[in-house]
Amino acid sequence: MTLKRLGAAAVIFNTDGHVLLVKHTYGRLNWELPGGYADADESILATARREVREETGLHVRVVHTTGTYYDPEHDMHHFVFLCQPDDLDATPQPDADEISTCAFWSPTALPRPISDFTIRRIEDAVASTGQPLPRIIEPRIWLE
Repeated sequence: MTLKRLGAAAVIFNTDGHVLLVKHTYGRLNWELPGGYADADESILATARREVREETGLHVRVVHTTGTYYDPEHDMHHFVFLCQPDDLDATPQPDADEISTCAFWSPTALPRPISDFTIRRIEDAVASTGQPLPRIIEPRIWLE
C-alpha cells in the first residue's frame, strides 16, 4: 500500500507585513516558506511547528489555515498555516544544513529564485480570512 505524502508550510509575517522566507542550501538554492514533510505519527500542525523550529530556530503558534493544495506529480497534500512566533522579538537563525539564510520580504518584492507555487501560497495567505485548523479527533466514545 502506498501512502500519500503530507507537507506543511508556515507563513510568518513581521510587524511590517513582510513574510519570512528561507533560502535552501540544496537544489535550485531557492527561497521558500519554512516547511517540509510530515513525519510518521505527526499531526500536520506539529509538522508546521517542527519545520519552522528546525529551519529558523523560531518557536511558533499555529493561528489558522491559509490554504490546502494537492500536487498530483508527487501525490502530495500541502497544508499552509499562518503562524506567529512565541517571542515576537526573536530573530530567525538559519539551520546551516538545509538553510543558508532567513529573511523577511515584502510580498510585493519577493526574492529570486522562487517558485510560482511559493508566490501563490503567499498571495493566498495575504488574501486569507482564515480557514479553520484541522481538529484533533479524541478517542471515540461509542454510544449504545
